[in-house]
This record gives sequence, C-alpha cells and structure tokens, in this order.
Amino acid sequence: MTDIKLAVFTKPWNDAIEAVADRMAALGVEAIELPIRPGYQVTPETVATSLPEVVRVVASRGLSICSVAAPLDEAIIRACGDNGIDLLRTMVGVDLGKARFADTIRQSRAAYEALIPLLDETGVRIGVQNHSGNCIGSAIGLYHLMEPFDPKHVCAILDMAHCAVAGEPTELSVDLLWERMPNLVNFKNAYRERINGPEEAEAVFRTHWTTGRHGGYSWSGLVQELHKRGFTGIFVLPGEYTDPKGEPQRMGDDVLPFLATDVAYLRGLVDAAWAR
Repeated sequence: MTDIKLAVFTKPWNDAIEAVADRMAALGVEAIELPIRPGYQVTPETVATSLPEVVRVVASRGLSICSVAAPLDEAIIRACGDNGIDLLRTMVGVDLGKARFADTIRQSRAAYEALIPLLDETGVRIGVQNHSGNCIGSAIGLYHLMEPFDPKHVCAILDMAHCAVAGEPTELSVDLLWERMPNLVNFKNAYRERINGPEEAEAVFRTHWTTGRHGGYSWSGLVQELHKRGFTGIFVLPGEYTDPKGEPQRMGDDVLPFLATDVAYLRGLVDAAWAR
C-alpha cells in the first residue's frame, strides 16, 4: 500500500456520468478529475444542481472527485466547496492580440487576488497547470506567476509533459514548484516530431501525445523524485493521445486501450517506488 492514488481526467467522455464512473472503476483508479464545461455532465450554468448528483454517482462506484477543470466562476467555486472538492484546475492563455505576456501575468494575478476572500470562505484552491501553445507552459513560468500568493490560495499543477517539450529537466521542475504544489500531479507524455522531409528548406515539427513509456521525459524519474521528497496525494492521467485522423486528441472509448496501459504502468512505478 502507498499514499498515492490514481485519477483520470474524464474529458474524453461526455455521456452519462454513470457510464463514465463505470469505466473509471473498471480501470481501477480511485478518483476522477471532472470537466465543468458546456456539453459535459456538469456545466457552468447547472453546477449548483448537477454537481451534487455527479458526486453521489461517482461515490457509489467507490470513487471521488479530486479536482475539477473549470472556469474561475463564483458559482463553480461555491459548488466545489459545498461538495467537498478543494481544487479547481485552470490554465493561463496568452492572447497576444489583446495583451502581452507581462500584462497577462498582471491580469491573472489581479483575478486571483480578487477571489481570495471566496477561496478562504469555501476552502477551494486555484490550481494553475502549465500547458502548451500560447500558454504559460513551463515550471519557471508557473513559479513566476504565483510568486505573490500563498499556495493555500493559488498552487501549481505540474505537468512534466509540457515541461519536457519546453526543455526543462524533471528534478529542476519539481524543485521550482515543490512548495507550491498541492497533493496532485499530472502524468501524460509527448515528444516533438518532424513532419516534413529533410529536403525541405525549413524543418516543421509538431507535438505527438503518446503513452507514458514513449514520451520526452521519464515517468519513472518523476515518480522517484516525488517519492524522494515525500509526496502524498494523487497522480492524474489526463488521457491525452494524438488522434491519427487529425482531431485535437483521441476521444471516447478510443482512449481506453492507451489509458489502461498507462494506468498499469504508473501503478507499477508507484508500487515499486513506495515498496523501497
């Protein structure tokens, strides 16, 4: 037995929560991260009434909701607090058509600062995840963003796949964010691949989302680093895999074979590390 639980971000499935919870129970994980988005089981407009029922159904399958991926909305934060969910995950996008990077940092900090009384009242934390594209994508970027805040209000959701694409080493990324990390870390993986031939004048690359063993950083290395530092909590598998048909990512049950492989692999790494 370890102090680590596994969870899955259920973004690939927007069907009934009963079916989603059954899939997750069959995978053998202990928790889910729930998207609160249009078209899903809980939407921003229905959160006050639909979230309690989703919590009930998930619990009936022996699972919990470790976090939600949702907008920083007062109604959502209050509903999370009322239903025992203490972490709301978000990201920071940079729209250069509207604001430069430094302006985006200032605006994000101001938004978090305004929410602190509500966060104290509800016991909910904002967890900012590094992400790809025009987002804060690195560990050092997260560190800079949240320097002014107590981690009980604003904390860092480390996603080493994005750090690896950005060229950050695992040990350095964990060290940067260790005091600002909640009891939750993401586990997915990716690598950069060239998509045009060597005869072209300029190389073109894209990011390929793959299973845990085959990406740009070592899952075993991250597990060992977190174990060494005494981490306890939840490892979340976002279930993100490149779709060969050109869609943004595989969705629905197309994800399950890859996700099952990753759950088994991560479970084995955790058991091996914590058995020492």
